[in-house]
Amino acid sequence: MKKNKLLDFIYKKHSFKKQFQAILIIAVAFFALPAMAQEAQVSASIDTAQIKIGEQILYQINVETDSTNLVVFPEGNTFSPLEVVESLGADTTRVQNKFQLLKEYSLTQFDSGSYTIPQQRIIINNKPFLTDSMRVEVADVAVDTTQQQMYPIKPSVEVPKSFSIPVWVWWLLLILVILGVSVFFFIKRRREKALENKLPPYEQAMKDLDELDKSTLIENREVKEYYSRLTYAVRRYLDEKVYDRAMESTSTELIDFLEAQQKSGVLHLHGKTLQNLKQILQRADLAKFAGSRPDVITAKEDRNKTRMIINDVKSSMPEPSEEELMQDEEYRQNKLSKKRKKRLIFGISGGVLVIFIALAVLISSKGLDYVIDTYWGHPTKELLEGEWIRSEYGTPPVVITTPEVLVRKEMELSKDATQTYADAQMFAFGSLVSNFYTSLSTRIFTKKDQFDLKTGVDGVYKELENQGAQNIVMKQEEFTTVNGAKGVKVFGTLEIKNPVNDEIKPKKYSILNFAENGGFQQITVIYDEDDSYADEISGRIINSVELIKLNN
Repeated sequence: MKKNKLLDFIYKKHSFKKQFQAILIIAVAFFALPAMAQEAQVSASIDTAQIKIGEQILYQINVETDSTNLVVFPEGNTFSPLEVVESLGADTTRVQNKFQLLKEYSLTQFDSGSYTIPQQRIIINNKPFLTDSMRVEVADVAVDTTQQQMYPIKPSVEVPKSFSIPVWVWWLLLILVILGVSVFFFIKRRREKALENKLPPYEQAMKDLDELDKSTLIENREVKEYYSRLTYAVRRYLDEKVYDRAMESTSTELIDFLEAQQKSGVLHLHGKTLQNLKQILQRADLAKFAGSRPDVITAKEDRNKTRMIINDVKSSMPEPSEEELMQDEEYRQNKLSKKRKKRLIFGISGGVLVIFIALAVLISSKGLDYVIDTYWGHPTKELLEGEWIRSEYGTPPVVITTPEVLVRKEMELSKDATQTYADAQMFAFGSLVSNFYTSLSTRIFTKKDQFDLKTGVDGVYKELENQGAQNIVMKQEEFTTVNGAKGVKVFGTLEIKNPVNDEIKPKKYSILNFAENGGFQQITVIYDEDDSYADEISGRIINSVELIKLNN
């Protein structure tokens, strides 16, 4: 009996222990599962494990984590020995209450061999996560010279040397212009300053006589200089107040004019004023031209008489009438207007001069073509520097980047071609006679695998001739797009005749040919031969082509 009770007790105790363990496991699982659910998930992948030298591998890191977590992706040389060509921004997608982050890197290597992409470290809320390392193979590009088509060597063409002005000539011209402008401003400033300090006619005449009185010309017997300054003082006063030709008139002409003014009542001079002036002018002429040397007393008397003559003329001058004052005001306004016009002309001339100097410096440093294309405009330069568009065209789709959107065009097909193609589409921008033309065409055949790419390449010459091209020089080489599609590039030069003016224009062309997805895809670029901007546009378009492979 006791034994049975003991066994029952042990059994109950053991059962309780098992129940407790089960409850404990359930509780741990209950609290651990949310934490596991919140744990971030990190994965990495590459689009290919085998490339040729210079081709690119797309390396992707996928992170799925809570929307509140901070994620730091690897940057720098963490992918060594591979080189990072481009690090794209992270693409974020929201999935319920989580974020799915996709970070892409373009990697490459320019030496053949077997390489390992090392583990990459991603930091999520200060907690590190490591991706798997990956093995990639970089192969050499095989070049078979026995199969390469050879072309004859073109004869050398002597290019005439273009005329160019030496740089030192432009700098010398700039220095001379600056020196000329500086001298002009200096002289102009001196004249303005002299005008600002100019005294009224009467005060100026009295000042001249006072300075003559203080001089020692008489004592030194410099009679000629003395009488020259004496007559200059009286003539300048009369020139500004009475007779505007007094400075260049002879003594007889001046006296005759003053006597006529006296008789007409314009002047009211005292009886001996004109006689004294006549004697002084005659004596001055003899001293200046005949070598006469009047005595000191006579010379001083002539100076005093000159002062009285000027005072008499000043007192005899009638007061200006209101009409005369108005005329003087009108004259002053006209003079001020002319002065303003001169300033305006000078300002415009200075602006034109500055522009000329700037153009000269730009041309000497950048070249004439750069200045013309930049400031006068160049159609293909504007295309090159404008906003480019990347889009898909045709079926199967071809992805391409162009400076303008390609517009759908109608394809002219024969009856046989209509039966051969299940679908044919064409998109283009520009025309063959314009400075830049590009087109993209896609064709799908009714029967798959019946088209040989070589047939399409051989037909390029005939197709160009049908479009009006002549003197076609053709070369070809293998071409591989950035996503690995293989085709043939046909390129060279040709001439197109403009139907409007019959002008023959030399052009360059590049034509990409592909036979993918049971069809034929062709990208054509034709542009002016001497257009460097168009050459750059062509290269950018050709290198952007991608063919999207369809799943059969």
